[in-house]
Amino acid sequence: MASVLLWRVLPLLALLASFLLFFYVQNSSKLSHKECSLLPHQSYWITSKRIVTPQGVISGAVEIRGGKIASIVKEEDGRGNSKVGHIVDYGEAVVMPGLIDVHAHLDDPGRAEWEGFPSGTKAAAAGGITTLVDMPLNNFPSTVSQETLKLKIEAAEERIYVDIGFWGGLVPENAFNSSILEGLLNAGVLGLKSFMCPSGINDFPMTNASHIKEGLSILAKYRRPLLVHAEIQQESESHLELKDGSHDPRSYSTYLQTRPPSWEEAAIRELVTLTKETRTGGLAEGAQLHIVHLSDSSSSLDLIKEAKSSGDSITVETCPHYLAFSAEEIQDGDTRFKCAPPIRDAANNEKLWKALLEGHIDMLSSDHSPTLPELKMLDDGNFLKAWGGISSLQFVLPVTWSYGRKYGITLEQLALWWSERPAKFAGQELKGAIAVGNHADIVIWEPDVEFELNDGYPVYLKHPSISAYMGTKLSGRVLATFVRGNLVYKEGKHAPAACGVPILAK
Repeated sequence: MASVLLWRVLPLLALLASFLLFFYVQNSSKLSHKECSLLPHQSYWITSKRIVTPQGVISGAVEIRGGKIASIVKEEDGRGNSKVGHIVDYGEAVVMPGLIDVHAHLDDPGRAEWEGFPSGTKAAAAGGITTLVDMPLNNFPSTVSQETLKLKIEAAEERIYVDIGFWGGLVPENAFNSSILEGLLNAGVLGLKSFMCPSGINDFPMTNASHIKEGLSILAKYRRPLLVHAEIQQESESHLELKDGSHDPRSYSTYLQTRPPSWEEAAIRELVTLTKETRTGGLAEGAQLHIVHLSDSSSSLDLIKEAKSSGDSITVETCPHYLAFSAEEIQDGDTRFKCAPPIRDAANNEKLWKALLEGHIDMLSSDHSPTLPELKMLDDGNFLKAWGGISSLQFVLPVTWSYGRKYGITLEQLALWWSERPAKFAGQELKGAIAVGNHADIVIWEPDVEFELNDGYPVYLKHPSISAYMGTKLSGRVLATFVRGNLVYKEGKHAPAACGVPILAK
């Protein structure tokens, strides 16, 4: 009788043991606040003489509670003495909304030896970036389906120090398959990305106007953007001349001739015929087309300005490397500067700054695109064969500030280009501004402190040697970075654990 009873109870005991083990594993995997933050407090105040808010720069205090901004107090309100709890006083340092970089390649999974989530997000945190949106290519496999998105989300779990969202890929194989695209969008990508020229990645082929038109029609239902690398290869005279072998591949001017402004102009001219449908009442109303990394400040920009004035839903970004560098100063063989579209001449650089300051360029992004040093061909110096991409993630705040000071840029403009507009573009309503109810995503930095990016400077990118910014002198040292109230970076030290959150659209 006892043996029969035991036989019946054993399965129940085994089931109970399994449940207890599952419960233990699930709860033990949740990281504590102490592991996620260098600050032991979950409720505290940040005070400073310069806090950048949507209403302007104030002297006062920001109350953080439960990972969000609970209140903002101006010093002159006379309520400054009412602060109860731990206070972190940053004095004259600037307190600004954390940067949101909507264009980065972290190459994870599949090519983590190029960068990877841990090193990339550590570099982001050290640079004041609190949110990244990762591109769908350079990782392997490319993120072009619900299944490949799942791989990327799994790779990010407990390996990211800042919040990360994901763009999905629009490629010929899914462009006319609404179930695949809708599956990808339903799974949480914030929008789609496509190339109008070869991407350099085998499983991410280029799209044409018909693919892009289909993508916009699907995105209209979700009210999410389509990001486009806008270059169409033209068999121009300068391009053909290179075939006779008379041009030095170590010369930057040789590479520059292979991708003239006409490539960007041709692509954008085609795109603005499609964006007409994004106007009110159009077939793609609700969709938004976004031109990534604009380099040409002439005809291409004029086309975008005209489309905007006609009511098309179109936005455009440029990158710090197009604002900081000019073709004339790039030395022979220095392939760190190779990117696509290319860095153009000083006159173009000036016009890009003018367009940014006048509001014709909407926002900035890094287009952080690292690789292995051997693929950058630093020793050989062959611009025609080297991998194209600027490694920049940790430096975009001081670079924008340093090169923008001569144009009189303000702290409010920095927050607009790097936080407020990118947050709206990526659909992140609780990010992008120091405002009550928002995530406590904050960067603390000193605009007037200069530093040299040399071998002694702590750089968290996996391959610092490939960055075009190494060897430069910059202004704007980042002191601390908070993500959802967690102090994830403080003067050369990161939080013990990677507690960033994968962001999925709903």
